[in-house]
Amino acid sequence: MMIHPQFDPVAFSLGPLQVHWYGFMYLLAFVAAYGLAWYRSTKREGWSTEMVSDLVFFGALGVILGGRIGYVLLYQFSELLENPMYLFRVWEGGMSFHGGFIGVALAMIYFAKKYKKPIFNVLDFIVPCVPTGLLFGRIGNYINGELWGRVSDGGYNWLTYFPQAVNFDAALIATNPALQSLMTDVNGNYLLPRHPSQLYEAFAEGLLTFILVWWFSSKPHPRMAVTALFMLCYGLSRFTIEFFRQPDEGYALIFGWMSKGQLYTLPMIIIGAVLMVLAYRRQQYDWGKYATHS
Repeated sequence: MMIHPQFDPVAFSLGPLQVHWYGFMYLLAFVAAYGLAWYRSTKREGWSTEMVSDLVFFGALGVILGGRIGYVLLYQFSELLENPMYLFRVWEGGMSFHGGFIGVALAMIYFAKKYKKPIFNVLDFIVPCVPTGLLFGRIGNYINGELWGRVSDGGYNWLTYFPQAVNFDAALIATNPALQSLMTDVNGNYLLPRHPSQLYEAFAEGLLTFILVWWFSSKPHPRMAVTALFMLCYGLSRFTIEFFRQPDEGYALIFGWMSKGQLYTLPMIIIGAVLMVLAYRRQQYDWGKYATHS
């Protein structure tokens, strides 16, 4: 089994400027999104470099504002009431995909109106560039030692002891003495083996979703189909991996098994399935030999 290395939260310094790992991961995400979007623009008619720059800029604003506001409202609302400035402490981590998704959707609606494009034409263009951002974001979660997984007695070699979870582990051991058989002394602290769920999510929500959606979008499909596939891939990945991820502290499981993350993800899966059906019923194509441009 592994012990989380407790990385220095500062990736590097440039004079007095300290660049945190979490911020650096977001920078990599935006650079990757711009590069992939630029490449896609060279393969599609009606997309210029200026459009790509605006698209990524608006999308970045949507991710940062929506992700942070969504996280605070959905998961840390009591903290916000006690300390409103908590909303701006983004360097400590804490971003919600669901809030970021809504933020990006609103930004894309604005972009679509500005350039007079159908909204799903825009979404189908940009969503294949999104999973790489999820990949870097989840790696950032792992580096920060946050959002760790559930305790496991499976004995798998990749299970991880997270020193950041020491207080959480102590509380679990106190309430469930049977867990003492799993605990290990790490630098004077008794820790429990956990799934490195951040890495599971990096693989499934990030790498695997990117491969599937990028491959699917490389050939003409009806409008909305690419967006629908992304929502299905992300939704199913997130819903599944939530079974390995530690539920948010202070929130009881719904029906005794469903986490808040699964509750918020369920509508994405349903909407993705509905959009996929509608896409193939309407048969509107934005490029390729069947393009309707309507």
